Amino acid sequence: MAGQIEHELEVNVHADVLWEIYGGLEFGRLAIRLLPKFFSSLEVIEGDGGVGTVLKLVFPEGAFLSYQKEKFTVIDNEKRLKVVEVIEGGFLELGFSFFRLYLQIIEKNPKSSIIKSTLEYEVKPGFEANVSLVSAQNQVLVTIAEAITNYVAEKI
Repeated sequence: MAGQIEHELEVNVHADVLWEIYGGLEFGRLAIRLLPKFFSSLEVIEGDGGVGTVLKLVFPEGAFLSYQKEKFTVIDNEKRLKVVEVIEGGFLELGFSFFRLYLQIIEKNPKSSIIKSTLEYEVKPGFEANVSLVSAQNQVLVTIAEAITNYVAEKI
């Protein structure tokens, strides 16, 4: 069973400012700093924030995920698009055969933009009940987007 969930959040921050955060490692670092209840730690296993970078995210005790390793598979600065694939742990331990995140920053006008996130997944037979966890993960992404937007707005 395959599926996807999309979310768009319109924010009053220029797309280039957001892409500076979303396009590399700063996204994860800020997420951990601003929302420690969602993440325990972030370790860069390989890379410098470009394509091929591998991160290990550790989640707090009691979360439905313990850890996951993610790989940046696409970073398109022109389209302001980053694609991240879970390569170990996380949703793969919950019966998903793949789990991918698309983050895109779309310029609406010089003073605002849209943060678009898409979660794409495929779940193995017998694990369909775990699809409901994708909605929870989507809500975490929305919360991160709001927190980062507020952080940037305070800095401007």
